[in-house]
Amino acid sequence: MPPPAKIRIDLNSPVPAYRQIVDAIRVLLVTGAMVPGADLPSVRRLAMELGVHFNTVGEAYRELAAEGWLDLRHGRGATVLSRESPEPASPERLQEFHTQIRNMVAQMRAAGVPAVRIAAELRSAIESLKS
Repeated sequence: MPPPAKIRIDLNSPVPAYRQIVDAIRVLLVTGAMVPGADLPSVRRLAMELGVHFNTVGEAYRELAAEGWLDLRHGRGATVLSRESPEPASPERLQEFHTQIRNMVAQMRAAGVPAVRIAAELRSAIESLKS
């Protein structure tokens, strides 16, 4: 089974490859592009397709399993689980997200992206993730 078409990683990015894989798969899960019962490629297969070590993909799959997205079975791979709506985020977790967003916006501004474009990108991201 080939990797889901929308998983792309940038090996030159300062973001670790496993984090890029987690983030890409989470987007596919949240948007419904990957549905409960769907099988993901084996760790080794996805690693070969993405050009990373199999432990990198394994770490990503384990993190998603810990979040309740995947069922991992040795020798059978990873399957998307039906996931209940999570509890609302705690104030501490919301503060973490706030900090991450501020850091991302600062990086974009430092790279010369105008505030109007940043706002448009944020709105677009929100719209693409609505259920």
